[in-house]
Amino acid sequence: MARLRIGSRGSQLALWQANHISALLRERGHEVTLEIIKTTGDKITDVALAKVGTKGMFTKEIEEALAENRVDLAVHSLKDLPTELPHGFEIAAITKREDPRDAFCSRHYSRIEDLPRGARVGTSSLRRQAQLKAIRPDLDIHPLRGNVDTRLRKLEQGEYDAIILASAGLNRLGKTELIRQIIPAEIMCPAAGQGALGIEIRAGDTSTRALLAFLDDPAARAATTCERALLDKLGGGCQVPIGAFAEVRGSKSSDHGREEHTTQLALHLHAIVADPDGSKILRDSREGNDPEALGREAGVALLARGGDEILEAVYGRGLATPPQP
Repeated sequence: MARLRIGSRGSQLALWQANHISALLRERGHEVTLEIIKTTGDKITDVALAKVGTKGMFTKEIEEALAENRVDLAVHSLKDLPTELPHGFEIAAITKREDPRDAFCSRHYSRIEDLPRGARVGTSSLRRQAQLKAIRPDLDIHPLRGNVDTRLRKLEQGEYDAIILASAGLNRLGKTELIRQIIPAEIMCPAAGQGALGIEIRAGDTSTRALLAFLDDPAARAATTCERALLDKLGGGCQVPIGAFAEVRGSKSSDHGREEHTTQLALHLHAIVADPDGSKILRDSREGNDPEALGREAGVALLARGGDEILEAVYGRGLATPPQP
């Protein structure tokens, strides 16, 4: 059996994720150790993420540990991983996906629609802000940083009337008491890759890749590959007002002789590009069997319908930093 070293951020959620993968590997008899690594994103806590805009801000230092052979694999929230990994790395597995939708959390209100005029809502995501503004332009939206516990504490102390968080993180940590509404994807399109974990290794590390193969979920791999292809086509990072939600809606098998048998997953993709003030939201929905092609096609369509102008304006206003070449 192998001895594997996992690199992870030190937040409560990151550690849950790393320990979850550790437990699955230990069940297979492997010896696993965990190294906590502080990333750029962990060090910057007083600025809205969209204004920081550093590419790979939650992954760079962990990838350095991988490159230096201090760890063998890294466990990430997939939505934190840039669509183009730096040279020398690959995603060995994408785990079975938790609920990718966003959660409306509040002490006093059951739904977004129930909030009073001018209610103070916390989120640092331009994607969430834009979609909130589209349905409730009267809301007062304020930045919200910190780990899950910090954000929930600020809500409980009355700093906000409501906050928006990813359902997946709340479910994983068992902190669901203040969830009042799971927001339908048609109302708030999730971030690309939200709810899935990406296991990153050194490119070409075939032995570690083989050990992790059992963690790779075909449906999650197909859906998130589609979403990340869209994000890549739009040139956006995780802090840009882009939403992508793909789900498997069936499959068909193809026989190419006795030696080759393949299964194609039928995907449905819903995607948005939004102006941060919610004044304009472009939507695209389509179906297909090729995840990357489907994502790219939706990206091309959204750019052609004005998505390029929205994104250029976002970058021009300094709300997000464009991806580095």
